Amino acid sequence: MRNWKFFAAAVLCGVCYTAIGQQQSSAPPPSPEQSQQPGPPKPSNPNAKILFSRSDDDATEQKADAAKPAADTPPAKVTDQQRAAVTYTAYDLDIHLAPQQHTISVRARIALRNDGDHPLPVIPLQLTSALNFEDVILNGKRLKFGQQIINSDVDHTGQLREAVVELQEPLAPKAELKLDVVYSGTIEANARRLEQLGTPADLAARSDWDEISADFVGLRGFGNVLWYPVSSVPALFGDGAKVFSEIAAQKSRQSSATIRMRVSAEFFDIPPTVAVLDGQVMRIAKPTAMPTEGFPGVVTSELGPIPLGFNLPTLFLSTGTPREGNGLSIYPRSEDQANTQGYMTAATMVQPLLQQWLVAKPKSDLTIIDLPEAEDAPFEQGSALFTSLAADPPEKIAPQLAHALAHVYFQSQREWLNEGVANFLGTLWTEQTHDRDLALESLENSRGALTFAEPATPGAGPGQDLLHASDVVYYRTKATYVLWMLRDIVGDNALAAALQAYDPEADTTPEYFEHLVERPSGINPAGDLKWFFDNWVYQDRGLPDLSIAAVYPSPAAQSGEYLVGIDILNDGFTETEVPVTVRSKKGTLTERVRLPGKTRTAHRMLVQGTPLEVIVNDGTVPEVQATIHSHMLGDQSSQ
Repeated sequence: MRNWKFFAAAVLCGVCYTAIGQQQSSAPPPSPEQSQQPGPPKPSNPNAKILFSRSDDDATEQKADAAKPAADTPPAKVTDQQRAAVTYTAYDLDIHLAPQQHTISVRARIALRNDGDHPLPVIPLQLTSALNFEDVILNGKRLKFGQQIINSDVDHTGQLREAVVELQEPLAPKAELKLDVVYSGTIEANARRLEQLGTPADLAARSDWDEISADFVGLRGFGNVLWYPVSSVPALFGDGAKVFSEIAAQKSRQSSATIRMRVSAEFFDIPPTVAVLDGQVMRIAKPTAMPTEGFPGVVTSELGPIPLGFNLPTLFLSTGTPREGNGLSIYPRSEDQANTQGYMTAATMVQPLLQQWLVAKPKSDLTIIDLPEAEDAPFEQGSALFTSLAADPPEKIAPQLAHALAHVYFQSQREWLNEGVANFLGTLWTEQTHDRDLALESLENSRGALTFAEPATPGAGPGQDLLHASDVVYYRTKATYVLWMLRDIVGDNALAAALQAYDPEADTTPEYFEHLVERPSGINPAGDLKWFFDNWVYQDRGLPDLSIAAVYPSPAAQSGEYLVGIDILNDGFTETEVPVTVRSKKGTLTERVRLPGKTRTAHRMLVQGTPLEVIVNDGTVPEVQATIHSHMLGDQSSQ
């Protein structure tokens, strides 16, 4: 079961992870000032400009009093409690990339807070094991720190480099400080963690494609490649869902942080034409410096400061000329130019569904960036989709675009709505192009992971209400179920009207979306849907556990009619509403029945003709076990 959960969660997250068992430390790569550039020794250059300065004069007036820590300084002791206590409140990143050398150099100004109960004598800072810490400065003084390699599967190498920074005075609970952190190194594609789990090399490479290269820079952040400082508890696959829980914890803890990035990137051939920083798409109009003999050209891009929100800091650069149309801006590789037409056609196919349920026009174009290798695992953030442009027919591309385009038609700072609505629209596309049963089958495929995550008893496990959910199984899977249930309760028109009226700036109270759904449906806005939101959104009471306890058919007063009594048991704590269907020789009748938690509910239905079967739930309500319950009346057998 534990292994099953890992694979289910990996599918839900759209990315695979693995571990590496070795512990080894490599020497820090040279900084850009030390690395050799092609060509003769550096002369004066009319195109030259300062890209990234780490002069000691910038660091401190007391630099003579604080020696730079040696690379082999033994680290002070640090505990997981201390790692978990550090919360980052601001990132200010000066980033210099040399893609031909696969290198990155960063001066990070970070603000952090002690959210633990005890003073912190040390601050643990972590990066991918491919990078090396060079300096940590507080108030103009270099701090002493040691470095160590720790095993953790939140990075594609399966290891993190940790600097344990010693403070002159412990950081009190709820106190904050600001550090300047300088680091650099080489980031290349690395799939060792998956390969060491036995994953075939080609499949592993499709998942762990993060790298810095001349044609593409893709750094997805914590959980893929840790290119910016964090403090986290080491997590390994095989230890339940600890890796995914730690990714969720990082998102949650840093959701109130701000981020600013200033990126400069060297190039010798084709300059990058687009940057995507923390999900924000920014075209690069022209290089700030062109390459000359022996010297690279330079492109720059800048973001923020902006709220980090539920995103992880990401950095992408890509070359290529965009092809635009049908609400898309596509940056294909040269060999995939012909494949862009299929995506344009697919966008045209799904737009009517998006306009029916959301708004008439998207808030921006969807940017699609071609990944370096065919079959690389897709990734999306904000208004950007990263995927290998396949030569597939539009009908096969459309489901992916229905989800991705929904993000540019509908946006919310509440992740359960932001991601839940996009996933909901993807299932509606399946229903429209195939049938309802296939759409519900797609929900059923993800229910197992939700069942495993939900607590059996409220408060007995780490359940998450949707307002504060940080685990993908809640804010995507459970949120999609919630929207399907709302659709069946209030109807398509009412739910569509609520989604169309949604204003993210007005969503300042927990009840905002509830009131939007109530208003167009004609339900009393004083709280007729409060029972539903209390059970499924505002609190996490687990999942219902339904069964057909008994069925009592009997002839009614009028000839040919039958009164069917149905006793339905809900052994779960969550109140829900389900469709109850009686199939008879003369037709089918369906009624909706509300089932409080921990109760046995009696319901009566009058049907025409001899009753043959009773069906409770149709797959729209997630349950602990089965989601469709059938009782055949002929032989009294039940399922």
